[in-house]
Amino acid sequence: MPGIAYAQGAGGSSGPGPLVNMLPIALMFVILYFLLIRPQQKRAREHETMVENLKRNDEIVTTGGIHARIQSLNDKVLTVEIAPNVRVRLDRAQVASVTGGGRDKSKDDKEKT
Repeated sequence: MPGIAYAQGAGGSSGPGPLVNMLPIALMFVILYFLLIRPQQKRAREHETMVENLKRNDEIVTTGGIHARIQSLNDKVLTVEIAPNVRVRLDRAQVASVTGGGRDKSKDDKEKT
């Protein structure tokens, strides 16, 4: 078998280092942070600020889609009026948005006349 040559591995080339192998994973984490995690944290802070700034007679929409007017507030519970003389207790975290500012019904009646 004198005509057969056997390939031998070169001693120094072992491929890319471990840092190069981890680079795509780190890059994906950075992209996910800026596209998903950071905007969600911003929305959560905005919602928390909105819930803290609720006041009496604000018109709100709940996460269930109910439009209501705040009648009284506690630390964690709101009492809202969803129809004349129909009041419901509601957890503060269930407020999805504030649709109207604190306007009194007496002011609304004066403006209509």
